[in-house]
Amino acid sequence: MSDHGVVLAVCSVVADVDLGKAGVSAIDKRPQQGRIGVGELGLTTDHVCDRKHHGGLDQAVYAYDDAEAARWADELDRDLPYGWFGENLRTTGIAVTDAIVGERWAIGGDGVVLETTIPRIPCRTFAAWAEEDRWVKRFMQRSDSGSYLRVVHGGTIGAGDAITVVHRPDHGVRVRDLLTGTDADALQRLLAEPDLAPKVAREASRHLARS
Repeated sequence: MSDHGVVLAVCSVVADVDLGKAGVSAIDKRPQQGRIGVGELGLTTDHVCDRKHHGGLDQAVYAYDDAEAARWADELDRDLPYGWFGENLRTTGIAVTDAIVGERWAIGGDGVVLETTIPRIPCRTFAAWAEEDRWVKRFMQRSDSGSYLRVVHGGTIGAGDAITVVHRPDHGVRVRDLLTGTDADALQRLLAEPDLAPKVAREASRHLARS
């Protein structure tokens, strides 16, 4: 697993989009120029509409891997530009969905440190945005979910910034595993981690109960 990657684009919402029955959403992210501030709730240029299911400390920033985006683009036979997945960071060279939960990334040279938390779970808003048949089911089956991150240290980030893994827990649970499930022993090790993000504990406990 690589310890290094690069931010290809930093994306935030330009204008909310009306998705009909799915409601108004800030899913339409676009690449931003220059350096963008990062605070405890994410990019200072971004916002969420559905605060019940999105945003907050444990879902402050959303990252998606360009290789996983390229696989979807091939399958769907369409261009999926930076920000299409509603991501704040399109990255390359570093595992995102397969990052270890609680992994910490130092990004750029302004002190930003982010920590991986939970996978993105597709919803009807994402389905309405994608306009693809059975999108929620297909996205779940592929389980290339990307990762939400919480902000450990704020600062500024920009396209071209280097990403370096500065801490990787040894419990072995990947972000993907909180979507697809893993063995009970691994989940127990994860739940024993100090300072565990509340939504990580929630998802891990849910899968542990099922196992």
